[in-house]
Amino acid sequence: MTMKITTICGSNRRKGATKCILGSIEKEIKQANISGLKTKNISLSDVHLEPCKGCLKCKKKGHCVIPDDFGKIAFRMIHSDLIVIGSPVYFSDVSSPVKALIDRSVSLWHTKLLKDKKVIFVAATMESGTEHTLETLKIWAKDHEMNVISTIEGIGEEVKDVLSNEKTIQQIKDSVGAFKLTLPCES
Repeated sequence: MTMKITTICGSNRRKGATKCILGSIEKEIKQANISGLKTKNISLSDVHLEPCKGCLKCKKKGHCVIPDDFGKIAFRMIHSDLIVIGSPVYFSDVSSPVKALIDRSVSLWHTKLLKDKKVIFVAATMESGTEHTLETLKIWAKDHEMNVISTIEGIGEEVKDVLSNEKTIQQIKDSVGAFKLTLPCES
């Protein structure tokens, strides 16, 4: 059986803390020896993602009508066993690309296409604000009836500080362990 995992990075920094934490999670998942594992990384800075227009045409049509890359991202999320979303903290909240993803997902909410999806959330910051950022993501997950496996806080002045932070390292390990516990036993 194939296990599909999608990581979504909401940072514009190609080598920033958010991207590096997502890479560490992926590495930890690969080391967990999950059979049939396939991962896909999506960087929101590399895709064309318009903000939601609030037109609600998605309610009638069953999908978002805005012609951009959201359909590909949505397809990936719908067909994933685990979705890992990371956002840098901008003024104590998610980045604008992550907010656009949240808003655009209303097209999936009408049809409950994300219901019961397993998610892990990451918030990365130099100082503070992870609580509200993670709360935004948790509210989004609750609205979609997704299952939040865990959250990870990456705090540090530099990327190296975040990746050497014992709390962050432990949260990554605990998150992967918690995800493994949700998997069916192999015979």
